[in-house]
Amino acid sequence: MVGLSEERLAPANGIELAYQETGDPDGEPLLLIMGLATQMIAWDEELCAMLAGRGFRVVRFDNRDIGRSTKIESAGVPGRAAMLFGRGPAPYLLRDMAADTTGLMDHLGIESAHLAGASMGGMIAQTVAVEHPERVRSLVSIMSSTGNRWLGIPAWKAFGTLFARPKEGREAAIEHTVRTFKAIGSPGYPMEEARLRELAGASYDRSHSRAGVARQLHAVTASGDRTPALERLRLPATVLHGDSDPLIRPAAGRATAGAIRDSRLRIFPGMGHDLPPALWPDFVEEIAATADRADDRSTALNS
Repeated sequence: MVGLSEERLAPANGIELAYQETGDPDGEPLLLIMGLATQMIAWDEELCAMLAGRGFRVVRFDNRDIGRSTKIESAGVPGRAAMLFGRGPAPYLLRDMAADTTGLMDHLGIESAHLAGASMGGMIAQTVAVEHPERVRSLVSIMSSTGNRWLGIPAWKAFGTLFARPKEGREAAIEHTVRTFKAIGSPGYPMEEARLRELAGASYDRSHSRAGVARQLHAVTASGDRTPALERLRLPATVLHGDSDPLIRPAAGRATAGAIRDSRLRIFPGMGHDLPPALWPDFVEEIAATADRADDRSTALNS
């Protein structure tokens, strides 16, 4: 199995996105979209290899304001009320991040792709499907929501992770990551702390921007409820969620599946707001099965 390509920068929607690829260049394209405050490397190389092994051309990338993609530094830092309630004009919205995604697709010569997004990444993937339906073959929304802020309100212990301010420095950033995932991670699966510390250190070394994370959160809260738009979607979709997610509660996942016509819902016992390695084979199967539904639909339409 060919490993991930070297990191590259792609012009997209007026900014630059850092990305990597793996798998068959002629395979069906699959874009992996990561969540708030999380870099593309959280799509673990082993998980990417598993997806590539199913025939996908796998692309992972840093969203704007994270990792090695463009930081929107001129926008400053939103206040806590703005981040929490979506007050005031946001520097950008989820629709802008969706346009970043399609801009990356343009650069890579991808007319349409399967999308899988985790947390905020699921929201971005949903928005791509809403704003650019012709670009999306299938959609897998993982531990995400419709944007209805009254559904799945975070548990208090998880809510605090959104606004915690770690001390400066690499080791402090690593400890903050460990504390965060002890609060929001999966109680049904032992936390692999050594793996998490390695990821946190690598993320810090690639780039570290508190302001960027704040702007991403403001984009989420200012983008509104997608439910009416999701109800108009006609595409193969699957919603994956944990029954123990304290950050985006299971009700939000159920609402997402309820909004998207004919979508499949799978709730994982013991899963919190992370991607436990023990569940990677299940995630791969669900992504591949959703893509197969897109192929079946295309065949039926063309027969």
